[in-house]
Amino acid sequence: MRLPLKSPIVASWLYVVAALIVLIVLVGGATRLTGSGLSITEWKPIHGVIPPMGVAQWTEEFAKYQQIPQYNQINANMTLDEFKGIYWWEWAHRILGRVIGLAIIIPFAVFLFVKEVPKRLIWRCGAIMLLIGLQGAVGWWMVYSGLSARVDVAPERLMTHLGLALVLLVLCIWTALEAWAGQSRGRGASAKWQVPAYALLGLVFFQALLGALVAGNDAGLVYNDWPLMNGRFAPYVDYSKGLWLVLFHDQGMVQFLHRLTAYGLLVFVTIFAIMVARKSLDGRIKGLAAGLAVLCWVQAALGVAALVTNVHIHTGLAHQMGAVIVLIIATLLAWHIARAERVFRQRSF
Repeated sequence: MRLPLKSPIVASWLYVVAALIVLIVLVGGATRLTGSGLSITEWKPIHGVIPPMGVAQWTEEFAKYQQIPQYNQINANMTLDEFKGIYWWEWAHRILGRVIGLAIIIPFAVFLFVKEVPKRLIWRCGAIMLLIGLQGAVGWWMVYSGLSARVDVAPERLMTHLGLALVLLVLCIWTALEAWAGQSRGRGASAKWQVPAYALLGLVFFQALLGALVAGNDAGLVYNDWPLMNGRFAPYVDYSKGLWLVLFHDQGMVQFLHRLTAYGLLVFVTIFAIMVARKSLDGRIKGLAAGLAVLCWVQAALGVAALVTNVHIHTGLAHQMGAVIVLIIATLLAWHIARAERVFRQRSF
C-alpha cells in the first residue's frame, strides 16, 4: 500500500490539535492573570490527573502550597476556598496538556499503521509529538523556578514555555496545510515576496515572546500612560544591574521593547499589505495580507487598553487571544506565498 501524497483526514487532525493548543494558551494566560500557576507544587504526570477529593486531600494540597514563598509573602490570608479557585485553573491547564499529548500520540500511531500520513510529513508529525513531550518538561521547569526563591515563575522560563507552544501551533497549522494541499510542484513565490512574509511571521512571533516577558515581569502594571512612559519616551533603566537582568527582568525595559517592536510591526505589515494590494495576485493572499494588517492595528489597540486598565483580566486575555490570531494569520499568509503560482513568482515589488 503506497503512502498518499495528501491526506485531508491528517490535516483535520492537526487542525484539531492546533485548536487545542490555542485553548491551552488562553487557559495558561488566565492562569497567569489569576496568579494560579504555582498552586500545584508537584509534577505528577499520571497521578496528577485526579484532583483532590474530600476535605482531607484539599487540606493536604493547601498545606503544600503554604510552604512556598508566594503564599507566605503574598497570599498569607488566603482561605481554603480561595485556594481551590486558583488550584482549578492550574489543574485545567495541566489536564489540557495531557489531552493534547494523547491527541497527538494516539492518532499519529493509528495513521502510521494505516499508512495515511504522507511520507514527507511523517518526520514533521514526529517532531510535533516530541516537542509536545518537551513542552511538559519545560512547563514544570517554569513552575519549579517559583517554588523556593521567588513568588512567581522566572520571566525567561515563562517566555520559553509560551514560545514553544506558539512554535507548536505554527508547525501544526503549516503541516496541516501541507497535508491538505499535497506536495508543491513549484518553487513558490520569489524571494522578494517570501522573505518579507517570513520576516513578518518571525516578527509576530518575537513580539509574542516580548509579551510573555512583559507578563512574567508584571510590566503591564507600571508605566500605564501612553504613548509616553511616565511622561518620557523611554523609561529610566539602571544598566548597572547587568545586561541580562535589564533585558529580561527590568519592567520598564521589557515594556519599552514590547512597545517599540509593536510600532515596527505596524509599519512593516501596513507597507507589505499595501504592496500586495497593488499587485494582481491571488485573492486569498490579498485578503490575508489586508486582514493581518487590520488585526495588528486592533491588537495594538488592545495592548493599549490592557495597559491603561492595569491589565484587567478581560483586556489581558483579549490581548493574548489577539496575539494568537495574528500569529495564525501570519502563518497562513507565509504558507500561501510560499505555495503561490508561477505567475506570482515572476512578479516583483
